[in-house]
Amino acid sequence: MDYKKQPKSFWQERLDPKHFAITREGGTERAFTGEYLDNKQPGEYDCYCCGAKLFDAATKFDSGSGWPSFYAAIDKNAIEEITDTSHGMSRIEIRCKNCGAHLGHVFPDGPKPTGQRYCVNSASLKFNEKK
Repeated sequence: MDYKKQPKSFWQERLDPKHFAITREGGTERAFTGEYLDNKQPGEYDCYCCGAKLFDAATKFDSGSGWPSFYAAIDKNAIEEITDTSHGMSRIEIRCKNCGAHLGHVFPDGPKPTGQRYCVNSASLKFNEKK
């Protein structure tokens, strides 16, 4: 299925209002309120909308920003980067490449080895604990 070609109604039928607002309308959770902010379990974080594998818990770190942060994606090809000039700023928005879900933003102030900080809304993720 080509998730990117699905109409707004497709997502409205499948997502609750909170997840729809974040993933399909580019919303942002309030800082320090996301379900996965303090999660330290091993596993992976997948796209809430389509299940694509996005981040490994081993790359998660406490950035102090109030959102789950990762220094790398599982696969660079899983994340789409788009210039975002909203709110009077210039940032790089990140989206799931498979379905176009808004994930958050990436900043060049993360830790080694990549120096990247993928700042992600918990509502755009599903966590799969590694057993």
